[in-house]
This record gives sequence, structure tokens and C-alpha cells, in this order.
Amino acid sequence: MTFRPKRSTGALETKTIVFLGAPRSQILDIAGPFQVFVRASDNFVRDNPRRKPPYKVVLASTNRQKVVSTNCGLSLLGTETFRTLRGPIDTLLVSGGTGVEDAAQEQELLRWVKRMSRRVRRFGSICTGAFLLASAGLLDGKRAATHWKWAPELAKRYKKISVDCDSIYVCDGNTYTTAGVTAGMDLALALVEEDLGSAAALGVARELVLYLRRAGGQSQFSAALSLQASDRKQIEDIRSWVVDNPDRDLQVASLAAKAGMSPRNFARVFAHDTGLTPARFVERSRVDAARRRLEESNDNLEKIASDCGLASVQGLRRSFQRVLRVRPSEYRHRFQDRGRIS
Repeated sequence: MTFRPKRSTGALETKTIVFLGAPRSQILDIAGPFQVFVRASDNFVRDNPRRKPPYKVVLASTNRQKVVSTNCGLSLLGTETFRTLRGPIDTLLVSGGTGVEDAAQEQELLRWVKRMSRRVRRFGSICTGAFLLASAGLLDGKRAATHWKWAPELAKRYKKISVDCDSIYVCDGNTYTTAGVTAGMDLALALVEEDLGSAAALGVARELVLYLRRAGGQSQFSAALSLQASDRKQIEDIRSWVVDNPDRDLQVASLAAKAGMSPRNFARVFAHDTGLTPARFVERSRVDAARRRLEESNDNLEKIASDCGLASVQGLRRSFQRVLRVRPSEYRHRFQDRGRIS
């Protein structure tokens, strides 16, 4: 089930958000979503000076040291270790990075994470943090996301998990998992929207220059990632329809008719709202569809080009060079490479 924000009900109280960081964590898995929650809390207090802050955000290490080293060479000074945490935790998020594999072998840590999963309102992971949750058995029977590069490895190791190789983030019950790195910020914004409403999340997104509505089910490589959501339903509907129907007639005149607008006005409004002309968006969407087929099937280039609306192998190659700066055959080969979690 793709995550759909639902605003929390009941009296607002301070919720403790805990980021669990192993040695050699990916710094953006922690710092990015951490900042989203902190900024949301600060903004709330600024606008409601007589009310409690909605969040207390804590970084806890997976070992006995409060300092969390990161795989870029910087260190983050946390306030806790997982052993010293006290009091109720609302949300527990496990960060990814090169240290996750080692942390996932620590039985005391796994027992603690499993125990806490039964006590918190929601828990989850960012990027390869999913491997730690998987080691604790917390993703068994669930749909889960991780970085596209490591999704096949997660699926290979843990057969009971339905691994989503494409989505930015996934919600299954009270379990939230994300794709790589900056996807943690997308999830944090969605959780802020769930707790505090869309206006609060939008305020944070604007201040941090982020996209508020980068939908969880959206592809990690989708053409739509480069576009801010439009306030006009016609434009959003057309975008979704284009993504779902790459082999259809997607000329401006046809799209305009579907949107109930004149071609000239449609092209102007689409470009204004999204930052791309309809033609460029159509090409990127078709390339998205083609690159997924290259990753997921053994279909030849002729069939992929035809099914994805790119007419011919030559058209497929030209579009790939324009959009991805790589030939289709090179792309397919590159994404078959597998290695160690990083």
C-alpha cells in the first residue's frame, strides 16, 4: 500500500522522533530528515508560542559511543545510545550506510529494535537501513523499499519481504521504508503532513527548497521527480495519464483536448506549472518506461521502443542520449551490476 498522509487526531503532544545511526552511516540519511522534523517543530512553536513543540528529535547510536561516524568522514554527536534511551518513542527510523551490515549482526541491538517496534506508533528505515529491520524480522510479510541499487540484494537475502524496487517510500501498516538518501526527506515531509497538516509540511518544503508532493509510489528515477506538483487538477491528471500510457498519442493537441483546454493554453500552463514543456515531459516519461523495461525484462530494443512510444530503436537511442546521456545497451548493463551495500 502506497503511503497516503492522514492527519493525526487527538491533542497534540510532543512526539519523540529517534534516528538510529550505525558507524559509517550515510550522513544525509540522518541529517536530511532530521532537519525536516526540527524545522517543522520550530515553525510550529513560532506560530503557536503557547503550545508545546510537536517534536523532540534525537540521534541515538547503535553502539556504546554517542558519536555517530559517517561514511563521508564527518561525525555526528548524538545525545543517546540505543541503550540509554528512556521514555516513550513515537517514531523510530533506522538510517542507512556502510555500517548497517555490521549493525545487523548485533543480537542485542536487533532484540532492542524488535522490542521497540511493538511500543512505538510507527517505525521504519531510510535507504539501506531496511537491512537492519529485515534482520530483526520486522519486514517479513510486508512490502518495503530501499535504494534501487540494493533492492535486489534485499529481496535475495530476505525471501519473505515484497521488495519494491522503484518507489520512493512505502507504508505497510505502521512500517515505513524509503529509497536512497534524499528519499528520507520525502518521507519526513509526508510524516509531518500526517501529524501537522499539509500547510505545515508545505512551509518546511518551501524553506528547505524541497518538493512537497514527490509521491511515495513515484519511481526513484521518474521524469516527474524534476517537476513540482501543479495546483491544477487537469495538469496533474494529464501527467499521471502520460506516465501510465507512454504508447498512446501524446501530441500537445491530444493532451490539450483531454485536459479540456486549447493547445496553446495547455502548453503555456503546463510549462508554467511544471517547468517543462509537454513534449519534454512526454519524452522523459517514455524514457522512464523504457529504462524500467531494460532493468526488468529481456525484451529486445525494438519491442521496448515500440511499447514505450519511442517508435524505433533509433528513437530510443536518441531519447536516451538526450535524457540520460547513455545508450540503452549501456544502461541495461550498468544496472545489472551488483556489489556491496554502501
